Amino acid sequence: MKLAVSLLFLASCIAVAAPSKPRVVVLTDIENEPDDTQSMVRFLVYSNHFDVEAVVATTSVHQRTRTASAHIREIVAAYGRVRDNLILHEPGFPTEAYLQSVIRDGRPAFGMNAVGKDMDSPGSDRIIEVVDRDDPRPVWVVVWGGPNCLAQALYKIRQTRSPEDLQKFVAKLRVYTISDQDDSGPWLRKTFPSLFYVASPGYHAAGAYHHATWSAISGDNFHGRFAGADFTIVDNPWLDTHVRAKGPLGALYPITKFLMEGDTPSFLFLIQNGLGNPEHPDWGSWGGRYEFYTPRMRKWLIEPETRPFWSDAEDEAQGIDGKWHSGNKVTIWRWREAFQNDFSARMDWTIKPFAAANHPPAAALNHSDRLTARSGERVRLSAEGSSDPDNNTLSYQWIYYPEPSTVPISNSRTPLALVIEDLDKPLASFTAPNVAKPETIHIVLAVTDNGTPRLTRYRRVIITVLPQ
Repeated sequence: MKLAVSLLFLASCIAVAAPSKPRVVVLTDIENEPDDTQSMVRFLVYSNHFDVEAVVATTSVHQRTRTASAHIREIVAAYGRVRDNLILHEPGFPTEAYLQSVIRDGRPAFGMNAVGKDMDSPGSDRIIEVVDRDDPRPVWVVVWGGPNCLAQALYKIRQTRSPEDLQKFVAKLRVYTISDQDDSGPWLRKTFPSLFYVASPGYHAAGAYHHATWSAISGDNFHGRFAGADFTIVDNPWLDTHVRAKGPLGALYPITKFLMEGDTPSFLFLIQNGLGNPEHPDWGSWGGRYEFYTPRMRKWLIEPETRPFWSDAEDEAQGIDGKWHSGNKVTIWRWREAFQNDFSARMDWTIKPFAAANHPPAAALNHSDRLTARSGERVRLSAEGSSDPDNNTLSYQWIYYPEPSTVPISNSRTPLALVIEDLDKPLASFTAPNVAKPETIHIVLAVTDNGTPRLTRYRRVIITVLPQ
């Protein structure tokens, strides 16, 4: 018995170990409209969650012949004025000098016109330098505009290295693009079939943004046009109070012209809050949920897709209107209150001392995050050990997440439901359903404090259910 308890404790310790920071390269068509600037402000107050290895000013369909690295430098300079205050709240924020040193420009040309012989740029060279570094971690390239700078880097590697070395280079890349903002996105997907790629494919002129998952960040009344989410917490009056009024960095956060922060889901996906796993886009996170398949031809695609990649998936969740909503937008807006509160708190960190601001709780599992049960067995869940750095009162929610689960039962509104007892308490339980073969169940623990604003952190438990 003592050995079993010791092994359980060891598994729990392994489960709560902090993951390594993701290596991140940002490609941004900043100045094409206000939302890239907005996303850059949010990105910087989360920059301690990442190893930021490059920030590259690029073009896009909305800004075809110029790049704007000077504007990135202006925002980073404002970040430098608040960085010392940020590190009062959490460690690991990079210095202004370091961030300034990794800013580059891509080629000031549109799409595939900037890809080919003699088309290298400081941006594409930097991507190659980053990927070549002796570091086993993958490199996440989050693309807020067109990805032609990445396309040029891969073009050069394909032209100058062996097929084996090309494959090693491609294997280190992870790409999340905000739709297709030039024709290099489809080229990348078909030319490098093994490239890890997350996208809602298609281009703006044919209506792609209306269908894209990322529009759920704030597109209720513009691109996305969906119901169920709380629009007030992504609208300008809320942003005036919770972002723009807070210090020199907040002062650079512009008024929303179309929708708030259309590019932000690309790095919300990487924030280490316990909810998602970037290597598993189908698990779901603040940045949405995506499944691996070859999208069928739609009128908003530039050309037919030729291979599977991570693309739009659907969730079902209850909206603030009390109704249940289904669709790919739900995969993001279902978490909106949590990620907006979190942003508001981080903007507080730029101007307030530790004692005057709120900080996220630490969600803990008093068991492994991988459990096994037989059909009919009782599965017991424990969040004992969860804590809060501000000594706030904690509330708990155990969320059955049916979409990434494989067990063939429906969601909690039907007679075939997975019923979690005491789902709002630290200790909860459910009966493993009957299965004919091994299946998985995803349960998300959400721990929320009662500070101002209320902040949430998560832990995911994956239960493998075996037949009797």
